[in-house]
Amino acid sequence: MKKIITAAAAALITCSAMSLTSFAAEASADVFVSVSDENGKLAVAHEAVTVSDTDRDGKLTVCDALVCAHDSFYEGGAAAGFKASQTQYGISLDKLWGTENGGSYGYCVNSSSCLSLSDEIKSGDSVYAYVYPDVNAWSTTFFSWFDKNEADAEQGAEVELTLLRTSYDENYQMVPVPVEGADVTINGRSSGYKTDAEGRAVIKLDDSGRNVISAEAEGIILIPPVFIANVDGEETAVSTASATAAVTTATKTTATTAVSKSSAVSTSAGSRSPKTGDTDAAAALVVLGAGALTAFALRKKNED
Repeated sequence: MKKIITAAAAALITCSAMSLTSFAAEASADVFVSVSDENGKLAVAHEAVTVSDTDRDGKLTVCDALVCAHDSFYEGGAAAGFKASQTQYGISLDKLWGTENGGSYGYCVNSSSCLSLSDEIKSGDSVYAYVYPDVNAWSTTFFSWFDKNEADAEQGAEVELTLLRTSYDENYQMVPVPVEGADVTINGRSSGYKTDAEGRAVIKLDDSGRNVISAEAEGIILIPPVFIANVDGEETAVSTASATAAVTTATKTTATTAVSKSSAVSTSAGSRSPKTGDTDAAAALVVLGAGALTAFALRKKNED
């Protein structure tokens, strides 16, 4: 009997440890959050947010994600810009991004409508919450999204995107439809690119850095879609070239012919990628060494 009790106790401890481990693994989640405000503009564009269990209900939800996003990006945090309350139908959204409009809000996870703010989320999910910019234009306001969320690209590269929006079939089931003739924007400015009949557009990425790509359409109100293009530029190469030029200039002002030759070595080393392991510090040591040899030669000549 004692052995049975001991075995049962061991099993209980093991299960408890597994439960604690599981809870610890789900104590937070890294998701991407977007928010559009009462003017129909992106206030938060696919930003990474670490979500914790803010209401201590033992799970991570859309509500938790929005609380954490407001704490991260809204002036005054969630206390100033967000409010939700418990009703007989679940959690109700009462304020979003500082706007209280009687409940004209929407929210999605991975471009699909949620049943409730209490819907659970996990790491890698994309959460989007929006204020209806015109509470009297429900029939012409549509949530929209691109077929991609984010990508890395080289400067000058092209990316193909497909723009979709919500619609409903004869059974009132939500279905995605392409948006034709939408104006694609990059960092809030019109890019000149428009979507075709299938909602597609091929966009050239000219600006380095983080580019927020969205879209607008005539005749309907689109909750702005979001695509982030992280574009690599030439900043590193320019910086390296500038540093090399500075070393070369210093060399010319302090050296003879031998030092000038060292300048050529310095310039050659500086023009290669920093990944090769060459540094301007190494080039400078070459210059200093050559200068010392020249000075020694001049001193020896004077002594003779």
